[in-house]
Amino acid sequence: MNAPQNTANLTHWAERVDMAAAFRWTYRLNFHEAVANHFSLSINEDGTRFLMNPNQMHFGRIRASDLIEVDANDPDTLSRPGAPDPTAWGLHGGLHRACPHARCAMHVHSVHATVLACLKDKRLPPIDQNCAMFFDRVVIDEHYGGLAFEEEGERCAALFSDPRQKVMVMGNHGVMVIGDTVAETFNRLYYFERAAETYIRALQTGQPLDVLSDEIAEKTAAEIETYPEQADRHLAEIKLLLDADGSDYAR
Repeated sequence: MNAPQNTANLTHWAERVDMAAAFRWTYRLNFHEAVANHFSLSINEDGTRFLMNPNQMHFGRIRASDLIEVDANDPDTLSRPGAPDPTAWGLHGGLHRACPHARCAMHVHSVHATVLACLKDKRLPPIDQNCAMFFDRVVIDEHYGGLAFEEEGERCAALFSDPRQKVMVMGNHGVMVIGDTVAETFNRLYYFERAAETYIRALQTGQPLDVLSDEIAEKTAAEIETYPEQADRHLAEIKLLLDADGSDYAR
């Protein structure tokens, strides 16, 4: 999709459109948190320059042209016009500085992932296919340290040392999901929330859980990781739905 004429000077237009679509669909799914929470996408080789949502702009109205460009190595970013939320810069800046493999990062307080983050045992057992998708692929932060300013952001980033683990259950603080692209990361975010919902609802029955074996859970996770084009098709369909509704996300 080409940039509208009045925004032709903006770079990385296709990536901006993908991010805007992800913001809009996160809102529709009610995964958002008022004007908090944030997504970022690296646009340089070492990952330290990235696109991010503006400070306290509602996910439901973010457009491609609204995204700001941030430098994780420049603390003066916060004193410039259009500066990001300080906690967004602290969390995502720390992540992009420390984890070059985290090209895209999405942090939300979606209901069921946050409920999981509030349990004493924050593990997600493989009780169905969606839950098995995350078998041995989640890192758990047990040491919530308050709002994610720079020091807290660096601490959280250090927990993503295993490249297989692309979801962080942030103890008492929602979820952080990373990936190579917007499509991959959003797809993972979507399925993690669905998996967490299944698990929380299963707990609510009070009945014993039927947990898959480690062997089957790992087999399932590996098969889903190599399933062709699912993430790209998921985001493409979301954009078609937004287009059909006359959304201005791609402006």
